[in-house]
Amino acid sequence: MRPLRSRPTGPLVGRIAVPGDKSISHRALMLGGLAVGRTRVEGLLEGEDVLRTAAAMRALGAAVEREAASVWRIDGVGIGGLAEPADVIDLGNSGTGARLLMGVIAGHPFTAFLTGDPSLRRRPMARVVAPLERMGARILARSGGRMPLAVTGAAEPLPIAYTLPVASAQVKSAVLLAGLSAPGVTTIIEPQPTRDHSERMLRHFGATVETAETAEGGRRISLLGQPELAAADLRVPGDPSSAAFPAVAALLLPGSEITITGVGINPLRTGLYDTLREMGADLAFTEEREAGGEPVADLVVKASRLEGVEVPAERAPRMIDEYPILAVAAAFAKGRTVMRGLGELRVKESDRLAAIATGLAACGVTARIAGDDLIVEGAGGRPRGGAAIATKLDHRPAMSFLVFGMAAQEAVAIDDGAPIDTSFPAFAALMNGLGAKIEEAGR
Repeated sequence: MRPLRSRPTGPLVGRIAVPGDKSISHRALMLGGLAVGRTRVEGLLEGEDVLRTAAAMRALGAAVEREAASVWRIDGVGIGGLAEPADVIDLGNSGTGARLLMGVIAGHPFTAFLTGDPSLRRRPMARVVAPLERMGARILARSGGRMPLAVTGAAEPLPIAYTLPVASAQVKSAVLLAGLSAPGVTTIIEPQPTRDHSERMLRHFGATVETAETAEGGRRISLLGQPELAAADLRVPGDPSSAAFPAVAALLLPGSEITITGVGINPLRTGLYDTLREMGADLAFTEEREAGGEPVADLVVKASRLEGVEVPAERAPRMIDEYPILAVAAAFAKGRTVMRGLGELRVKESDRLAAIATGLAACGVTARIAGDDLIVEGAGGRPRGGAAIATKLDHRPAMSFLVFGMAAQEAVAIDDGAPIDTSFPAFAALMNGLGAKIEEAGR
């Protein structure tokens, strides 16, 4: 346990870079391991989740080595070239790593055993199991489709056409990764567009992936199986989900102005920034460019007076990880903010929907859950704060309530800052460098 406390502070000022995108880092390690030749990845997130994926790919036979800070070398073995691991693969707290790795293993004719920490072992995997079993894999799980899992890949995987029952980039990606080993075309139909990092990176490594809009407003993604993936160097953009925390902190603290360099601005990941602009945020993307098939920009954020808005349910796939920090922004805004369609938050590292509402209430903010909606009555200024928050092994609520403490009337403490390392190592040091006051709670 590493208790932390965030005390009220003055303006945040400076220029920073946030760690590499977690979603892209996972995919770079997996696809680099499935490509032929050596791939060099710069800007890889060196958080605990991604390091677990690196270890997993190493256990499966790919050579994965760290060359320098955030620079990694992957010697891939080609599609179908991975080997049965000698031991259980432990994914720690990483739901993305676990679900995508299930897809990788499903295309190989061997058995691997997957587990994780107590939080990950509570998370649902059945949504991934169902399509992979249709492709020929055999997966044994605990009740409710939970880990630990025994995954036996198919000797001759079948291409399938699969309609996602819920919008999930992880399920989509698992099926596409399994489809690499299948002859013919594997097709995913998603009811709402989800983050497309897998499609972009598959193309970067040489796969043929076609995307088309459906009449219902979703997307159809088709992958031609059994391609010869070729090693391809790439740079991982800064994670827009990580950038959200210093960005919201700067919006809430009068006099603040910060620049966050090299942030990924994939349009399927920018729902938070669209919402903050609707609330009145002064933020801009500058120096727009491309890196590794992904759009990138510098994000300039200035302190702003925010007003409550209604966030439609269809925006959720574009910002599902950012609702905890959006709820913090809503607590300081003037008027009511309604966030609709947040059912997916119940099955994250914790029940984030309940965690947000409970934490806000403890800090003196009126918040309630109505079905899958979260309703926050903004203070139009500085809420009380002063609470001790139980993080429940979840990094995003942990960082969100540390941001809350920076701008509240009284300090906010969290019971454990260790989970923050899964996605944002050195978060406290970076924020303190801008002017925040995050410290060990025992001091």
